[in-house]
Amino acid sequence: MTFKPSAGDGSELEWIKSSHSSNDGPDCVEVAATPGTVHVRDSKDVQGPRLAFTPEAWDSFVSYTAGR
Repeated sequence: MTFKPSAGDGSELEWIKSSHSSNDGPDCVEVAATPGTVHVRDSKDVQGPRLAFTPEAWDSFVSYTAGR
């Protein structure tokens, strides 16, 4: 997954689309990072629900899924 922290105070999130997502596929995930939170959303529903993780929880999740 492509991931880079966003600048600023987090009020304007910089969303980064997963490198595993395609423009016409069903799997479209975007991530935005702030100093204390990693935000995740469905790029096809940008106004829809979002998940928020601590950086440590996100790191654990990514490490777990990379091993599968």
